[in-house]
Amino acid sequence: MAHDIKITLIGAGSYVFGLRLIADLLAYPELRDSTTISLMDIDRERLKLVTILSKKVIDKFGFKTKIEATTDRREALKDANYVITTFRAGGVEASKLDLEIPAKYGIDQAVGDTLGPGGVFYGLRGISVILDICKDMEELCSDALLINYTNPLAMLCWSVNDYTKINCIGLCHSIPNTAATLAEYIGAPIEEISYLAAGINHMAWFLKFMWRGKDAYPLLREKLNDPTLYTNPEKHPAGNDLVRVEIFKAFGYYVSESSRHLSEYVPYFRKRPELLKRYRLVRACDRIKDLEVRREKMKKRVERILKFLEEERPIQLPLRRSREYCMQIINSLETGEPSLIYGNVKNDGLITNLPYGCIVEVPCFIDKTGIHPCYIGELPPQCAALNRMCISVQELTVKAAIEKSKELVFQALLVDPLTSSILSIDEIRNMVDEMFKAEARYLSGFR
Repeated sequence: MAHDIKITLIGAGSYVFGLRLIADLLAYPELRDSTTISLMDIDRERLKLVTILSKKVIDKFGFKTKIEATTDRREALKDANYVITTFRAGGVEASKLDLEIPAKYGIDQAVGDTLGPGGVFYGLRGISVILDICKDMEELCSDALLINYTNPLAMLCWSVNDYTKINCIGLCHSIPNTAATLAEYIGAPIEEISYLAAGINHMAWFLKFMWRGKDAYPLLREKLNDPTLYTNPEKHPAGNDLVRVEIFKAFGYYVSESSRHLSEYVPYFRKRPELLKRYRLVRACDRIKDLEVRREKMKKRVERILKFLEEERPIQLPLRRSREYCMQIINSLETGEPSLIYGNVKNDGLITNLPYGCIVEVPCFIDKTGIHPCYIGELPPQCAALNRMCISVQELTVKAAIEKSKELVFQALLVDPLTSSILSIDEIRNMVDEMFKAEARYLSGFR
């Protein structure tokens, strides 16, 4: 490496995701001994935990990687070459409101982080934060690459592209994870699978799916036409993936995000209780309970790990690369070693039947000269139509966040596929008003 680099991780308190990215970095010999990782989080305890764990791993292997930790975002950003964002604006409390209030109106979301009422309000909170980060970056590290993992990913990346000078790419593991899932469905080793996917984040389409160089879609269709998939789903490998199976059969191409997420982006599966049951979907009430349970488990787990660390026990962390693209990108940009990843970038003609300027997920070739998104051309028209439904919500939400307009939020949900399949115009307005009142402390300045 010709120079030292600084990687800043904002939202570093995620000791699963944060440590995964750090382990990925350490698996690249060309990067690890010339890198400073600056960990930043507003949660001091979790930041402390990730910092201690990271340093223990580095010391164990004798690497020269430097670890810094701070709750001061500007300090973390100063002179950074790469900034990775993995934050949750509003935390668990705001996420509960995103689910609870729509559920009162009959909109039963189980995730609420990308589309629907939950996704729109999560987007409003997240856009405010990421634009503040970019404002600091323009002053402190204007040439740094922003690598965003935070949902709703497309909305946040769109706001960065249109309203800042920062270079940005959005990353998600849904495409490689889906490829592995499909390989399992047909009984093929993932190493023998090749594919081409494109679309939008959480709704990219597998335009090609091949096993040993041959089209594997006929075999996949055969496996998914097995009657036991519906009569005895517990025994079928796709038994928890019924939403994607139905979309595949109806639209002709497999889509990249899990059934639980995908069911919130379309109007077909969450509008009646019997449909939720038929497609084995988690309900909002179950998700809210799960958030509480997970929060308590998290507290206890942090306490156990801190106690474990205080006892100075040795720590084991295998240095194998995950499916995350982040460090692969940095390695290619720094060393020139070429790689191909899937990234979320501005649609400047890459997918010709999706709106110019929206965020699309496409293959990207990376080397020392930069990130080079691949031209796709037209998606199958039925796939593009479903993407455009979601893009309209994204566009209106970004505009609403910039203009601080409650009316635009209302209009975003008027065209949201799930919301508009369940509620009347008046009901949507009432729900939006109630959500703004409940989340007022997170959303200042909206008129």
